[in-house]
Amino acid sequence: MATLRNPILTGFHPDPSIVRVGDDYYIATSTFEWWPGVAIAHSRDLVHWRTLPPALTRPSQIDLRGRPNSGGVWAPALSHADGLFHLIYTDVRGWAGDFKDVRNYVVTAPDIEGPWSDPVHLNNSGFDPSLFHDEDGRKWLVNMVWDHRPGHDSFGGILLQEYDPVARQLVGPVRNIFRGTELGLVEGPHLYRIDGWYYLLAAEGGTFATHAATVARSRRIDGPYEAMPDGPLLTSAHDAGLRLQSAGHGSLVQHRDGTWSLVHLCRRPLANGRAILGRETALQAVQWVDGWPRLAHGGRQPAETASVPDLPAHPWPPTPARDDFDEASLAPHWQSPRAPVDRDLARLDARPGFLRLYGRESIVSRFEQSLVARRQQAFHVEASTCVEFSPEDFQQMAGLVAFYNTDAFYYLFITHAPHSRRCLGLMRCERGQVSWPVEKETPLDDCGRVHLKLVIEGARIRFAYSRDGVAWHPFGWEQDASILSDEHALPCGFTGNFIGIACQDLSGRRLHADFDWFEYREIAHDPGASVRRH
Repeated sequence: MATLRNPILTGFHPDPSIVRVGDDYYIATSTFEWWPGVAIAHSRDLVHWRTLPPALTRPSQIDLRGRPNSGGVWAPALSHADGLFHLIYTDVRGWAGDFKDVRNYVVTAPDIEGPWSDPVHLNNSGFDPSLFHDEDGRKWLVNMVWDHRPGHDSFGGILLQEYDPVARQLVGPVRNIFRGTELGLVEGPHLYRIDGWYYLLAAEGGTFATHAATVARSRRIDGPYEAMPDGPLLTSAHDAGLRLQSAGHGSLVQHRDGTWSLVHLCRRPLANGRAILGRETALQAVQWVDGWPRLAHGGRQPAETASVPDLPAHPWPPTPARDDFDEASLAPHWQSPRAPVDRDLARLDARPGFLRLYGRESIVSRFEQSLVARRQQAFHVEASTCVEFSPEDFQQMAGLVAFYNTDAFYYLFITHAPHSRRCLGLMRCERGQVSWPVEKETPLDDCGRVHLKLVIEGARIRFAYSRDGVAWHPFGWEQDASILSDEHALPCGFTGNFIGIACQDLSGRRLHADFDWFEYREIAHDPGASVRRH
């Protein structure tokens, strides 16, 4: 057996849905308002994972413009049948308050790297849909139902309806097959058929401290479903000392040797309880005992290590720390909030060896931002870039960002000021309140190329600049990095911190900034990524 250390996908990788096709494992995770939609990771040994191109890459598949923070793509469900990959996902157009405006879709592809089809609209009754392929060839959709009526449980249960792949629509009656346990907030359903039983794996308890994964079973697909008699399969509740918190929402996979594993979301909070890396993906070994799945290590709490089949090691080439923007397209780990990364936003061919960003709307825009970023995947990181930018007035800015969402970010930027045609400033946004200038602006009139740097160490973030990339100068005081977290968002958040580069031109003239390179390094050992074999 091999032993891995959790989490297996670090940084913002929530709501994992896993499928094995032959010797290949794929995990799809939520991307919310980040474009492109649905992150996909690939492994052949469950230890080493690489990032594949995202699934939703065309506006015809998902249009995220105007989506609220933590709206957009929720809980994708990945499956494989009939020679096709099937991906089910929710587009959340509005989620705060009594109503949830959601639309559920399915796309298919013969290859995991696409191209994925245009979407088929399924229903709007609730979120977290998944598709079950039964042994008789029939297909069934399950999703939670949202009940907006006063006096009713908003998480109204799990709906079941048949899907006709030829007609490409849902058919037949809609049945509520499971209303959850006393934990409440039932969501995230997945169906499995094992030894004559239908098993329903669902998430409960909300996605924070009391989150859990529960199991129910029935001899019939439409129920009645009996909940596992002695509580949830997995939870971190009632033990705030666990390294892996908020354990819950996940899916099961069977290996070639017949053993099983569960992948699930989790958080690793800082000492102050905030998790700036967001919800990550962990893996647990599962045993079947008396017809029920159990964590192989015993109990219900997530383990920091998990046993997996001793598959041949299959490492992937590492992602380079430095991106010199020499390729024809951006690497798949780059994403943008809501806006497609098209030629209106960014170009790699305008000036070879540079990424050119065209200034568009403000850094708090939910429509047309010019911002590209990558996930923060360790607690201690350093990111830097070199930018050439000649602002003509105060409405033009470009620089380096630590960006949770439009209500929480730090922005180290170059702009124009009455006293300087090029100066450096720092903007901070906490819970939607923008503070600027956080520090005294620094003139850089003599500097055509400016190097910018940020360092995050747990709950602390520092900034620096350089005129030559050798001699660095601190910019201002140390700041609180933990404002970039789910727990500190308004009203709450479901994503994680990103680090990247941005450009704005509020005048509409589309002044551009040229970024020569971007570098991201983990500067301290992160135990979440280590692994050993025996």
